[in-house]
Formats: sequence, structure tokens, C-alpha cells
Amino acid sequence: MKKVEEKNQEKITFENLTLNDIQKAKDRLSLIALKTEMGFSNSASTLLNNKSYFKFENQQRTGSFKIRGAYNKIVNLTEEEKSKGVIACSAGNHAQGVALSAKLLNVQSTVVMPETAPLNKLMATQSYGAQVVRKGETFDEALTYARELEKEKNFTFVHPFEDPLIVAGQGTLGLEILEQLPDIDHLVVPIGGGGLISGIALAIKSLKPKVKIYGVQSVQTPGMVELFHKKEYQKRNFRTSTIADGIAVKSPSSILLKNFIEKFVEDIVTVTDDEIAEAMVYLLERAKTLTEGSGAVGLAAAMNQKIKLSGNSCFLLSGGNIDLNIVSQVILRGQIKRSRLIEISVLVDDLPGNLSRLTQLFAQERANILEVHHDRVGGELFLRETNIDFILEVSGEDHIAKIKNALLSAGIRVRG
Repeated sequence: MKKVEEKNQEKITFENLTLNDIQKAKDRLSLIALKTEMGFSNSASTLLNNKSYFKFENQQRTGSFKIRGAYNKIVNLTEEEKSKGVIACSAGNHAQGVALSAKLLNVQSTVVMPETAPLNKLMATQSYGAQVVRKGETFDEALTYARELEKEKNFTFVHPFEDPLIVAGQGTLGLEILEQLPDIDHLVVPIGGGGLISGIALAIKSLKPKVKIYGVQSVQTPGMVELFHKKEYQKRNFRTSTIADGIAVKSPSSILLKNFIEKFVEDIVTVTDDEIAEAMVYLLERAKTLTEGSGAVGLAAAMNQKIKLSGNSCFLLSGGNIDLNIVSQVILRGQIKRSRLIEISVLVDDLPGNLSRLTQLFAQERANILEVHHDRVGGELFLRETNIDFILEVSGEDHIAKIKNALLSAGIRVRG
């Protein structure tokens, strides 16, 4: 029976991929992948004026959804292919999914990661048993080297998204979402290369066509948005820095666009890093969960009115593998976007007592001073004039306006 299934699986293409293939993947993953929690959020529902649910895939094994597709791909290899090993290229989540899946199936795995990949993701990939090779400054350079090793060592390449078996594995999330929220009206999904949303959309639209599905990308890597909206697509060969590194794919799949995304997805929008940070901080504070940037883009889009949702709306929190070294920066940017922190610069005469006068004013306005920085040598400053930068903890936009008015009433010049 197993040999027959393997023979059939070899024939799967994007053109003939069906709900049945996703259901088979669900059976294979039943003892491997966690059925992650679906949780209702009162606070998000009030904020967004709908019934908001979070699908906590950031709590999946390896910290993201990637194990679903990776395991489904590797388990379907022939015994000969398994004996020769697999290779993948990834900056993080796919690497970990491939490494653990290969370990569970007693298959040797090699993962090529850019030299710029976060150390925590590299160490996690090694801990799952993969041989990690660091090569190149960018993902594309690492990918080129992985393809060279594939030919040289006769490995099987496990693509992060452009593979029917990968798409079927990711589609198991769609089946879970329908089981946990049968009356779902809207679903918001992060997009990188397109494999996740393709599998989920195929599963959900096959069973409940009226569900509206939206994709979200980072504004710094908007490849699928450009393709979806028929704009001129320009491949970005330079290294892109974004908080949503998990979906920072420079060359999204036109094949997935044609076969799934154009057919099943209502719209794709983009969000900025500040908007993503705001959503991540909201999730930390209100949902008590830590997501990576790519996991929070759906909520970011809704919070900033990029998409309009109603009824039962689900946000897929696709991953939680964030570099702890940047968490403090994320919180700072997120709190500024939420008007909970403010950066404010003032110009005063460089005289004794002026700093004390400012701190007393902030105390009277119930603003907590977190940081202070003096600049006495800036090019625009006059002699015996100083610029003082403050980071203040505040309670919202009305509080910020009150503080600025108090400074102006005291004759203090506010910059910016």
C-alpha cells in the first residue's frame, strides 16, 4: 500500500493538487505536528469591531508552521532518495522544519544558511540534527550554493514553498482552522513566497468557498503584492532589512500565484515595520504571546485599516522565532507607534537648572522619563545652546498633546 501511495504522490503537480492531497497530509502529520490552539480575543474584537480569533501556530514544534510542509515532503520521498539525504536553504524557520522532519524520519539533512542568519535560528537548526553550512550574505547567494551541493552530492532539494507536497502540508492548517472555527468569515495570512496561503486557501475554499482570505506582506518585500495587482515586478537583489524576516522573500512564486492565489485570495496588502512592531507589542500585552514579525503582519494590517473585516475573523500567527536581541527594539518601536512612548527633542539655553525645570514639568504632567540625551555640539546649535532628547512613557495621544502644550506655555522650543 505504501509503495502505491509513493507512486501516486510522484504524480502530484500544482495543476492537479486537491483537497484530498491535503487530507492525506493531515493524516501523515497527525502524530507529528501539534494541533495548535485557536483563541478568541475580547480586546482585539473590541478594537477591530468584529469577533477576532488568533490561531497560535507560533506555538507549533520548531516555532512555526514550516514543519507541516517539510515533513509531508520528506516522508513522501522514495527510500533511495531518503538514503541520499536532503538539502534546504533557509534563514530560519524552514531550516528548522526540515531539520526536525529529517531527524524524525532518520534522513540526513544539510541546510545552507546565509552568514547573516540569526544565531538563535542557526543553533536551533543544528540542535535538530542538521548539518549547517553558512554561505553568502543574502538568501539568494545561499540558495545558489545549496543548488550546487544538491547536484554535487545528489541530495533532494526541499523547497521552502514552490513544491506541491510542501503546499499540501501547509494546507493542513486550513483544515484545522475550519475544525476549530466552523463559522469563520475572514482569514488573514502572512505571505512570503506564497506556499502557506496557497495550501490554506485551497483547503478552505474547497470546503467553504464563502470564506474571504487576505494575504499580508512587508512593504519592504512586496513581490507577491506587485504580481497580484499586475504591477511591474522588480526583483530586489540587495539585502532587505525588515522585522518580518520570515516572509522577506525577494522572488515569490508566479506558479503559486497562477494556480491558487489569483483563484482563492481576495486581496493582498502590505504593512510597515512600525505597524508590525505595534501588533507584536499588542500581542505581547493583550494575548500574552510572542510572535516574530512575520507572524504579526495580519493583525498589523487590520489594526491599521489596510483590510476591513467583519463577523468571525481569524489571524494566523504563523511563527514565534524572534531573535531575543531585538525584542527590546521591537517593544520601543511598537510603543511609540501606539502612542505609549514618545521621543521628544527640546532646545534650551545651556544654563544650570534648565534640565531640572524640564524634569519637574514632565513630573507635573505625569510623564515618566526613560532616557535623556544631551547634544551641545550639533551643527545647527548656537553657542551655549543645547538640544535635549527625551524618551517619555505616556498614556496616549491626548497625553502627548498636553505635554507639548505645557512645554510651549513654558517658553520651551520643541523640535519636530
